[in-house]
Amino acid sequence: METRNLAKLYDLAPLDWSGVAAALDAGFPQAPGSGGPDRHTCWLVTIDPDGRPHVNGVGALWVDGAFCFETGERTRKARNLARDPRCSLAVALAGYDLVVEGEAVRVADPSMVAMLAERWRSAGWPCEVDNSGGALTAPFSAPSAGPSPYFVYRLTLQRATSIATHEPGGATRWRF
Repeated sequence: METRNLAKLYDLAPLDWSGVAAALDAGFPQAPGSGGPDRHTCWLVTIDPDGRPHVNGVGALWVDGAFCFETGERTRKARNLARDPRCSLAVALAGYDLVVEGEAVRVADPSMVAMLAERWRSAGWPCEVDNSGGALTAPFSAPSAGPSPYFVYRLTLQRATSIATHEPGGATRWRF
């Protein structure tokens, strides 16, 4: 991992990735009243066909060093990812604002989809694995997710940038 201190100008030490990872491992519930000003929101940025960024909220989980999220097959973000898997995801965590960049690929392994469904159910979203074993269904989802089935994606980190929101502060970029 390559670390670049973005706050050297202010004589601040680089942040330690292990602190950011611990905040991710602690979880960032997305239900109202669970964090941030009212909740944690994950913002996914994909690339439209004309090169413009497309930003939308997603329900995301941090699992084994990667973000996992879901969306409907016909949503713009799913179509964008099918064409170009490069994307970014941003979230405000306890102590850190974080933006990650990488590539998101659809999760095809039924056991992984089932494990993620269980994690989302535990967080309050009543999803189930569909008959194909490779997607999710649920009685509701965020309006931006479109109708089911919901495909699951794994965003593998290539770069991350974080700003500490607590004293003494700091800002760091990592390449993985």
